[in-house]
Amino acid sequence: MKATIYHNPSCGTSRKTMEILQQEGADVTVVDYLNNPPSKDELKRLYDRAGISPQEGLRAKEQLAKDLDLVGGHVSDNAILDAMIENPILINRPLVETEKGVRLCRPQEIVREIL
Repeated sequence: MKATIYHNPSCGTSRKTMEILQQEGADVTVVDYLNNPPSKDELKRLYDRAGISPQEGLRAKEQLAKDLDLVGGHVSDNAILDAMIENPILINRPLVETEKGVRLCRPQEIVREIL
C-alpha cells in the first residue's frame, strides 16, 4: 500500500506514525511539510478527504495561532488555510493519505484506520 505522510521528524507522534507505516510495510512518501508545504488547494483537499475542517487541522497550541487570533472565535476556513500556508508550523501533524482516505493521526494509532 502506498502512503504519503506530512511529517515533522521533530514530533514524537509523527515519528511513531511513521514507525507504524513502516511496520505495516507501506510504501511511504515523506513530505517535509515545514520546508515543502502543500498548496492551499492541496491542504483543503486533504482536510475534505479527512472529513475535518481547517480549524480542526490547526495546530492550536502553537503560540503563533494565538498571536494571529486563529483560536477561540469565528475565523473563516479561508483565513486559517492562508495562515497555514504562510506559516506551515500551524499545520497539525502528522497527516497521512492512502487510497483508503486521509487521517490526522493524533494519536498515531488512527493511521491504522486507513491501512
